[in-house]
Amino acid sequence: MFHIETRKVQKTGGSSYIVSLPIDWIKSHNIHEVFEKNGYTLGIISQPDGNLLVTPNPNSEEILKAKEIIVDEIEDYNFLFRILIGAYIMGYSRIIIKSSKKFEPFVRDCVNNFTQVAIGPEIIEESSQIIVIKDLLNPKEMPFEKTIRRMYILAESMHEDAIEALKSRNKELAEEIIKRDDEIDRLHWLIGRQSHIVLKDIILCQKMGVTLQDANQFQFFSKYLERIGDHAVKIARNVSEIIEDDINETLITEILNASELSLNLLNKSLDAWLQKDLQLANDNIDLVKDLVKMCETIPSKTENHNMDSSIAISYIVESIRRTGEYAADISEIIINSLIEKLEKFS
Repeated sequence: MFHIETRKVQKTGGSSYIVSLPIDWIKSHNIHEVFEKNGYTLGIISQPDGNLLVTPNPNSEEILKAKEIIVDEIEDYNFLFRILIGAYIMGYSRIIIKSSKKFEPFVRDCVNNFTQVAIGPEIIEESSQIIVIKDLLNPKEMPFEKTIRRMYILAESMHEDAIEALKSRNKELAEEIIKRDDEIDRLHWLIGRQSHIVLKDIILCQKMGVTLQDANQFQFFSKYLERIGDHAVKIARNVSEIIEDDINETLITEILNASELSLNLLNKSLDAWLQKDLQLANDNIDLVKDLVKMCETIPSKTENHNMDSSIAISYIVESIRRTGEYAADISEIIINSLIEKLEKFS
C-alpha cells in the first residue's frame, strides 16, 4: 500500500535545515553499514515540479546492469536476435550469453551480427560456452536530438531515392534503399535504449538535459520515423517489381506529386519541432487531408495496367500516404508537448 512518511524540518546552525531519513530506506540500501566505515554521500536533486529527489547512487549511470541469457533451449537465430535486441533496448550494459555445451554456430553468427548492427555493444570476452557483451557507449555521448535529426535525414533520403528509382527506372538504386533499412533501425533501437535508461534513471535524465516527457516524445518520434523508413523500403521493393513494365508517364507524374506533398509534410514536422511552432504543427495536420485525397484518385488510373503492376502501384501509393500520415502523427505529438510550455495557453 502506498504510504507517505512525514518528517519535521529542523534548523541547525545559522542557516542550515535538516530532515531525518526513514530507517527502513537506510537499511534497504545498506547505507548504515557503509556509514559506520567511511561515511556516506547522498545525491540530492531539485525537481522542476518543486519536489526534492534523494538518491543513494549519485553516479547511478556508472552501475553496470547485467542480463544473463542461457541459450540451451534456443534453436532459432531470429528468436535469439530478438532477445539480444530486447536486452539492448531495455538498457542492460552487460549481456552474458551462456551454454552448458559448445555454442551452436548460429549463436556466434547471431551475436556477431547483433554487435555489428547495434550501436555501442562489443564482445569483450569469448569462449566455447560464454560470450560477454558490453555496451561501450555513454548515453550522454549520443543526445536524443542528434539521433532524431539523423533519422529524419535517413527517412527523407530513402523515400526520395525510392521515388527517383521509379522515375529513372533505376533498379540498382531501389535495391540499395532496401539495404539502408538497417541504418534507420539501429538508430531506432538506440532511441529506445536511451529512453528506457533515462526513464529508469532520473539523475541521468537531468544530466542529459531532458525531461521524462521529452524522452517519451523522442521515443514516439523514433517509432514513426522508423515506420517511414519501412515504407520507403516497401516503395523500393514494389518499384523493383514494375521497373521493367510500361507504366504510363501521367501516372508516374501523379505519384511524384503525391510523394512531394508527403515529403513536405515530413519536413514541416521537423521544422515545427525545431522551431517549437505550434501553428506550423497544426497546419501540417490539416495538410494531410490533401494528401489523402490525392492518393485516393491514383489507383483508379491503373486500370490499363496488368494486375501485378496495378497491385504494386497501389502499394506504392499507400506507402506515400502512410508517410504523410506519420508526419502528421509527429505533429500531433509536438502540439501536445508545446501546449504545456506555452504561457498563453496557461
